[in-house]
Amino acid sequence: MESAGVFEEHRSLLFTIAYEITGTATDAEDVVQDSFLRWSQVDAKTVQNPRAYLAKTVTRQALNSLRAAQRRREDYIGPWLPEPVVTAPDVAEHAVLSEALSFAMLVVLETLSPDERAVFVLREVFDFPYAEIAEATDKSLAAVRQMASRAKAHVRARQPRFEVDAQRQRAVADRFLEALLGGDMQSLMDTLAPGAVLLSDGGGKVTAARKPVIGADNITRFLAGIAKTPVPQMRVELSSLNGMPALVVYSGDRVDVVALVESNNEYVTGIYLVRNPDKLGATTEARAFHYVITAGK
Repeated sequence: MESAGVFEEHRSLLFTIAYEITGTATDAEDVVQDSFLRWSQVDAKTVQNPRAYLAKTVTRQALNSLRAAQRRREDYIGPWLPEPVVTAPDVAEHAVLSEALSFAMLVVLETLSPDERAVFVLREVFDFPYAEIAEATDKSLAAVRQMASRAKAHVRARQPRFEVDAQRQRAVADRFLEALLGGDMQSLMDTLAPGAVLLSDGGGKVTAARKPVIGADNITRFLAGIAKTPVPQMRVELSSLNGMPALVVYSGDRVDVVALVESNNEYVTGIYLVRNPDKLGATTEARAFHYVITAGK
């Protein structure tokens, strides 16, 4: 297979790795493109394991991108949320990938160091062998094992696993979205868990809550206030973003805001509103996400 063909065979995997590490589709695309240029200068016939080689290249480039972005995020106005991406509905049926792509998980990954984040993604999502992760991150095997254990414990403490039922989650989200669009604030409140959290990302460029909105009552009042704000030429579409039910609200032909809904199969536990216009470019085109189980050791 030609060099370009080998790269294309792994492109969806490479994009997913880059997106999981950087948290933005824009940066992930840049990383993949840069990695392709580097790959094009390599004699593919001399590479025994192209998948591992390409994953290493993308991981290193993604880490460089993340480290640069972290300095900018320190001065970010309000909560920083990932850039939402369109996913096929069947992604939600794949428990591991759906959890890894979820906003809640990506927000938790922001609390890890760049190296811990890369190790967690490669090990927990894609089950790469420790030896390949060590080479990708330029760390010792012992250090990688320690980081993997520490990162896993950190993530699980903040994002505990529960049995995912895609149909029940969809039903909960549908009830929430129906009440929201219909202006039925009592029914809306009834769908919310008592400790539900709403995060809103405007990046200082558009109006958004600069602090988390916590609790069913506070969230209902906040959303009721938003509902009173007219959106010119408003059009609303249901979508699947990051493996989660979502609303995409248009103002004319422009995406004004996206709302992603997370639940525990019974109640809505998280609402993520993204309004920063720089983060809305990937909400109209579905992407291919990739998941491959390897014999991780």
